[in-house]
Amino acid sequence: MARTDIGGQAVIEGVMMKGRKIYAVAVRKPDEEIVVDVQDTKSILDRYKILRWPILRGVAVFIESLTLGVKTLSYSAEIFGDDDELEESKFEKWLMEKLGDKAEKVLISFTMCISFVLAIGIFMILPMLISTLFKSFIPSSFVLNLVEGAFRIAIFLGYMKLVTCMKDIQRTFQYHGAEHKTINCIEKEQELTVENVRKCSRLHKSCGTSFLFVVMIVSILVFSLFTTNNLWLRMVVRIVMVPVVAGISYEFIRWARKADENKLAGLLSKPGMWLQKSFTTLEPDDKQIEVAIAAVKGVLDNEDREEPAKKCNC
Repeated sequence: MARTDIGGQAVIEGVMMKGRKIYAVAVRKPDEEIVVDVQDTKSILDRYKILRWPILRGVAVFIESLTLGVKTLSYSAEIFGDDDELEESKFEKWLMEKLGDKAEKVLISFTMCISFVLAIGIFMILPMLISTLFKSFIPSSFVLNLVEGAFRIAIFLGYMKLVTCMKDIQRTFQYHGAEHKTINCIEKEQELTVENVRKCSRLHKSCGTSFLFVVMIVSILVFSLFTTNNLWLRMVVRIVMVPVVAGISYEFIRWARKADENKLAGLLSKPGMWLQKSFTTLEPDDKQIEVAIAAVKGVLDNEDREEPAKKCNC
């Protein structure tokens, strides 16, 4: 099976696909029209060679993916929600007056910071605080770290189960499935048609869901190396080591994807694949597959052009 450098994510009523030089966002509007926005993208890895080193490249890719994810989600919300008819909030008007064209970047940065703080608090700090309740029963710091890890995984799975109950999220997970199916179709070197894509698996080893689950596991191993009873020191360690955990997790996902025939890689990838199958991907309908195909064609048709078309209607 051929591998592709194209990756992506589901957005609101659409799919974003990213290649080496550009990304394309395809969104189906309420009137059934598919709008495809194609934009250039430059990785920070190309500017700073040191960031290509193992571990560091994982941190850089994670930050870039998060930034692009927030940006494309915002774009899809504007397109699908017909943002022109919505009145801007006082805060948005104030930002536009003060910052002009930079207002969008500020909003994206602010959203990323809030999301990062919440994620650290819920999935890193909260499990640690819960585990301290067992301190009188479990004197070993190492074992206490394992208990903390178990709570971290439980909270993560509980969160995933909760969000899957929301109808809007279910549609997003269908588009997530369409994204994976389309990439799998390319890797099978089949023609990009609805019929061919429909037959492909909705699961993929390089999925961000698998990455998050690997982060949960790696965090247990990494944090277990720091055995201290000082609560504040434990908290600082967890915050400081988040980039290291992300970097190690990225290296594992990268290795697992390349080692297609490796039985160990297949075995270690099963939890992440199970998570995709159980929570974060659903079978898409043909219209959703059409959107995913439009997004990936936006990348394939423009990847080698110096100035890609910015937008097209399908």
